[in-house]
Amino acid sequence: MNRMVTEEIVSLGTPREGEGKRALITGLRGFTGYYMARELSAAGYHVHGTVLPGEPTGPDIFAVDLLDRAAVAAAVEQVRPDVVVHLAAIAFVAHNDADQMYRVNVVGTRNLLEALAAGSHKPSSVLLASSANIYGNADVSIIDESVAPSPANDYAVSKLAMEYMARLWMDKLPITIARPFNYTGVGQAENFLLPKIVSHFRKGARRIELGNLAIARDFSDVRMVARSYRRLLAAAPAGEAFNVCSGRSHSLESLVDMMSDIAGYRIEVHVNPAFVRANEVLTLTGSNAKLFDAIGEVESAPLVETLRWMYTA
Repeated sequence: MNRMVTEEIVSLGTPREGEGKRALITGLRGFTGYYMARELSAAGYHVHGTVLPGEPTGPDIFAVDLLDRAAVAAAVEQVRPDVVVHLAAIAFVAHNDADQMYRVNVVGTRNLLEALAAGSHKPSSVLLASSANIYGNADVSIIDESVAPSPANDYAVSKLAMEYMARLWMDKLPITIARPFNYTGVGQAENFLLPKIVSHFRKGARRIELGNLAIARDFSDVRMVARSYRRLLAAAPAGEAFNVCSGRSHSLESLVDMMSDIAGYRIEVHVNPAFVRANEVLTLTGSNAKLFDAIGEVESAPLVETLRWMYTA
């Protein structure tokens, strides 16, 4: 288990915050779901989760299509969760099936909220994972939660629509919305930027094709994101939205330089026009001030250490 997680949760034999409570994680076997389950289990929660139909299940794991209202309601009634982390979504910006993206991200979330509101056991906290992509190409250097949304792609629009839809349920459920900026770690799929770069260096590749080298992103470690979500569940600031981010951005070019230093060699970078999206968000740097005011400062590894963890895993 991560040392920081262990030190934060275990203290002088006091009861763990999740002792005796049931947690439901949708998208349990996704990249974030794995770390979220580990974080909540370490805090004492009995973790239940949903996975896609056709995936292996277990006593606490349910195969649920979020678009199947009856199946969602049945799983919720069986778990009777005290806290909920909704991670299941189409999360790849370049996903080419817009219809599926909107249906899963908006209608699927609505089905979950409907089931939770109608269930026999009301949760004390429901966290919905949105995205910092909703801000689009903001004309400010640091993006806080007061910046007006200006989504620039279907993924961002679907997440913003999900947020607006969730407002219809905020008088019935204690909903908190998380807007994570980019984050990464061991286990993230290689169609995402940083795992792709790390994978090339791990294989000793001499050439890599990337998109716009000028884009800059605020990257966090997935373990920090899971820790922030757990604390938000405990604080339950219902009706609020929070950026989850490091507060620092790194250009694509600088990320390649970091990996070159870690791997000990330079890679030849080619810009592939096919990877340059028309509505590219050029810079995303978030403010985590509101988040830290609500849950306290959350320790996170520097990005270079996260990359080293990924490279040596």
